[in-house]
Amino acid sequence: MQVRPLTPDALGEVVAERVALLPQPEGGRPRIAQDGAPAAGTAPLADAVAEALRLRGRPVLRIGAGDFLRPASLRLEYGHQDADAYFDGWLDANALFREVFDPLEPGGSGLVLPALWDAAADRAVRARPVPLPPGGVLLLDGPLLLGRWLPFDLSVHLWLSAAALARRTPADQRWTLPAFARYEDEVRPTEAADLVVRADDPRRPALVVG
Repeated sequence: MQVRPLTPDALGEVVAERVALLPQPEGGRPRIAQDGAPAAGTAPLADAVAEALRLRGRPVLRIGAGDFLRPASLRLEYGHQDADAYFDGWLDANALFREVFDPLEPGGSGLVLPALWDAAADRAVRARPVPLPPGGVLLLDGPLLLGRWLPFDLSVHLWLSAAALARRTPADQRWTLPAFARYEDEVRPTEAADLVVRADDPRRPALVVG
């Protein structure tokens, strides 16, 4: 196994090139995952990929998994700091299927709900569906995305060593660390993802090659 150090912008270009190489039916809309712990910085990478794709003339829809969480009554049923609930029950995967992935299936409407739930206010966002035209690209970023049968065409996992994850996770979020340890053990994201990036140094991410 080798690693290829890159700048964040160069990594965005690499991912965009992989998206361009994906086999797609005519009018298809590739669905891309940017997976990783919040400390890994999935959103900045998704922004870089989106910019690289737009420069190639591809429409892009950015969606954050944090806008598809379940209501607090369900997320916090076992308390505010239950790592197993965070792992199993915070993300509303059914809503993602219904509102995001199903419309992008062949013959689907292409109308995607960009956000469902405001977790801070604990209420529906009331967003309107937006069109993703044929050939457009969906970028979904957030933690714990793999192993849920979400139909990604390409998945990128930003990997942090246990030490870096603990160091870069804010004190008030360290209760989530057991969930990421469980993710490593049960889902094995470095094996499940199509592309793996070592992100211990956010200034110099390193693409795992081979």
